[in-house]
Amino acid sequence: MDVTLHLAQQPDADELLGRSPLAALVGMLLDQQVPMEWAFSGPYTIAQRLGADDLDAHEIAAYDPEAFAELLSAKPAVHRYPGSMAKRIQQLCQYLVDQYDGEATAVWEGAANGKDLLKRLNELPGFGKQKAQIFLALLGKQLGVRPAGWREAAGAYGEADAYRSVADITGPESLQKVRTHKQQLKAAAKASGK
Repeated sequence: MDVTLHLAQQPDADELLGRSPLAALVGMLLDQQVPMEWAFSGPYTIAQRLGADDLDAHEIAAYDPEAFAELLSAKPAVHRYPGSMAKRIQQLCQYLVDQYDGEATAVWEGAANGKDLLKRLNELPGFGKQKAQIFLALLGKQLGVRPAGWREAAGAYGEADAYRSVADITGPESLQKVRTHKQQLKAAAKASGK
């Protein structure tokens, strides 16, 4: 995995996301209740604060929980809810250590097909169906991970030429298209009283 992603909209943070499968997973985990750029710059901030050029699942899983929460809480905080996200990141890393020897790529490298990969992603702590489908679409659309049936398994997020999620963001123009799509969905939901 060594591609250019544009999710953090910061060159150093995006470079890490493009070469580090664990950073990409952690960024996806953080992508809730904060702007996408903030979430996906989180892995870079964590690596910097750990004094490393990448994230290591073994190191993070073994880190003292209170110290790790403090690391995420330092200004500027990695997330709006740094304490709870620190716990989730450690749970994700512990799961990767236990199930995949700490290798994030093993989550997708051994998948038989798109349905199997979606199941594996859905089993990750902090990943529900929607987050798993979006990450599957990101893997397929931008990271070259395309097991048979990946688009179908990713649902609407796997559609070509769609601008629904982070899977479709390749720069500022596509970011704006995704934001416009999300605003339209919110407006439609509000209009229907949901």
